[in-house]
Amino acid sequence: MANHHGDWIWYELITPDADGARDFYQKVVGWEIEATSSGQLDYRMISSANGPVAGLMPLTPEMQAGGARAAWLGYIMVDNIDAMAGSIAAGGGAVHIAPWDIPGVGRIAFVADPQGAAFYIMTSTPPADTPDATSVAFSYDMPRPGHCAWNELCSADPAAALHFYGQRFGWVKDGEMDMGPLGTYQFLRHAGRAPDGSPPGHGMIGAVMPKLPHMPFSAWTYYFRVPDIDVAVAAVTANGGSIIQPPTAIPGGDFSMVGVDPQGATFALVGART
Repeated sequence: MANHHGDWIWYELITPDADGARDFYQKVVGWEIEATSSGQLDYRMISSANGPVAGLMPLTPEMQAGGARAAWLGYIMVDNIDAMAGSIAAGGGAVHIAPWDIPGVGRIAFVADPQGAAFYIMTSTPPADTPDATSVAFSYDMPRPGHCAWNELCSADPAAALHFYGQRFGWVKDGEMDMGPLGTYQFLRHAGRAPDGSPPGHGMIGAVMPKLPHMPFSAWTYYFRVPDIDVAVAAVTANGGSIIQPPTAIPGGDFSMVGVDPQGATFALVGART
């Protein structure tokens, strides 16, 4: 089954030290990451045992001089990227890089919501021999180690964000959780993926919550699944990373943590405690 409009379909790490980031994440998450690019552009594939999950792109000195910093970014599939870029701009968001074509891959634009959280939109070009190819970079249907398991938006205006993303991608609120002084944690579901009769978690995207005081701007955080959260946390600290939020119990029995890699990119992990 092919992906839907509004699906998360890809993730990307931009970093000033591609080799250092490769070494770190291979040890922490267990990914296989290309040592060099297989194409003309220096873009290295990140894969789990179940297939490709993300890309790693080195930041050039010119990019860094322009303000680019280490970060994880996500891609949302859309049916018409040019129309969506126009809708995002009309809705108070920003189009940082206008739609452009990557032959054999698709049409892409780099955008932000009205509160400044950045992401990509993409109309992908499926392989000619598998026109219904489905990305499971975000593993919405079942737990897959190494794949994204949750997409979390920390927003300066959660209510406005819910409206903005709901209008454009068909996402709806599906419950909430009171986090006390941190505010309300509101769960997101893809309305185009019916939960009834589907595998556990089918259609759940993640959540939106108020931006934390220490965060300089609104941003998405992506949680990648690991087999053992404590083993992964030990690998983070042993390999030059730092922990922002230590493992915390979440509904369903797993634990989640948030950290910063040695190059300065915020990342998150979710997994069991064995």
